[in-house]
Amino acid sequence: MTGGGEEQGRRLFGVSLTDRPVWQQFLICSSGFFFGYLVNGICEEYVYNRLQFSYGWYFTFVQGFVYLGLIRLQGFTMKQMVNPWRTYVRLSAVLMGSNGLTKGSLAFLNYPAQIMFKSTKVLPVMIMGAFIPGLRRKYPFHEYVSAVMLVIGLILFTLADAQTSPNFSMIGVTMVSAALVMDAFLGNLQEAIFKMNPDTTQMEMLFCSTVVGLPFLAVPMVLTGELTTAWSACSQHLYVYAVLVFEAMATFVGQVSVLSLIALFGAATTAMVTTARKAVTLLLSYLIFTKPMTEQHVSGLLLITMGIVLRLLPEDKEKKNLAERKQAKMVAQLGEDKRRGDGVEEEKSPLV
Repeated sequence: MTGGGEEQGRRLFGVSLTDRPVWQQFLICSSGFFFGYLVNGICEEYVYNRLQFSYGWYFTFVQGFVYLGLIRLQGFTMKQMVNPWRTYVRLSAVLMGSNGLTKGSLAFLNYPAQIMFKSTKVLPVMIMGAFIPGLRRKYPFHEYVSAVMLVIGLILFTLADAQTSPNFSMIGVTMVSAALVMDAFLGNLQEAIFKMNPDTTQMEMLFCSTVVGLPFLAVPMVLTGELTTAWSACSQHLYVYAVLVFEAMATFVGQVSVLSLIALFGAATTAMVTTARKAVTLLLSYLIFTKPMTEQHVSGLLLITMGIVLRLLPEDKEKKNLAERKQAKMVAQLGEDKRRGDGVEEEKSPLV
């Protein structure tokens, strides 16, 4: 993991991160993420499995407006933006698409099956990081081994759980696979924006990607007829909105914490944390509901633990510093090219 020395003034809900040791930064951000998404998992299970409501696009749409309200309460205004709106177009499309497809897939897959597919996210995130402009990341071999162990361990654990209540549908598999591809772009695009402009705050990124992304959700809602169907169903069960608002508030904490992790530690490390969270969610379900643990469960947990421990091993400092210098040089060159381009445009503009 790399620290956040280059990010000046990074804060999380009023708590300063950049003047703390790296381990404290990581612990604070991870704790916020775990809290937010553990609550999110419980709410999704309740809405999709207990109530049998499967309106992923509509629920993501409602969640977006809750986000905007919470961001306003945090005191963020558009005057605080440091990036142009166009920066967030691709990011917003990917974000909303991923959220809508992930939520909607629960109508065709049970929760363990969905986790099994989503647990592989860390690998495409690491691979895609090598192709995103402004990043071009290269990871040491032991980090790839760590990611593979983590993914295999979680898949083993999930398959053992899914044997009791299998629910696989090709529609659900297609939806969650598409979400997985979008996730591979999402974290890396967010990291690239933070790297290109370190003054970018988590609130700006969440605000802009939500505002720009909400119109993207209108297309699938209208084409599938989900807008009118979901509105009618939820109008007859208004308490669903209370659950959605509560879920969105918890997820908001998780989202801002995730953006802090990406800004300070990068997309791949964040993907490792999100994968580990899935393992904790499944483990807690076994502890709370006293489900039987099999040898396959234990094997999966051992692989997950080994993957996390391997990921925490210190890197070769010389190689690490060399990689950081190359990345800093690349970011500086991109910024210089942009300034030169702006200068050329100014010279070409006619005098008034």
